[in-house]
Amino acid sequence: MLPISGTIIALSIRYVKVSPVNSRRILVVDDESLVCHTVTILLKVDGHAVTTAGSGEEALKIFEAGKVDLGVTDYAMPGMTGAELAATIKSRAPAQPVVLLTAYAERLRNQPEVSGEVDFIIEKPLSIENIRRAINTFALAPRPVS
Repeated sequence: MLPISGTIIALSIRYVKVSPVNSRRILVVDDESLVCHTVTILLKVDGHAVTTAGSGEEALKIFEAGKVDLGVTDYAMPGMTGAELAATIKSRAPAQPVVLLTAYAERLRNQPEVSGEVDFIIEKPLSIENIRRAINTFALAPRPVS
């Protein structure tokens, strides 16, 4: 584990080749650029297309329903929490899966206003295996044919 600006990232990486059929479009939102960059690299190694945002407000400018298979957001961000971002995204696209990254997982799982807005909570320090589990659970459903 590496301490980075008060955030610990567990780098437990096992390479998994993702076929283009399973490649997903993932929006990663975190105000800590190093965390955002690390998650992006891990997802790109798995073959996913990643778009990033440094805040909830920036993410809402980027987000378009049907253009993102999974949203992955930090919880504690200035201006707008990850739960508030998830609620706003779900108001625009109710079926949009959103995963929350947080050091406060146990506390937030017991708050209906948070757990009701997100599909999965990943505790920090994060691992790629937990992110893969979220992708496999919420973002690998067959895409509708356009």
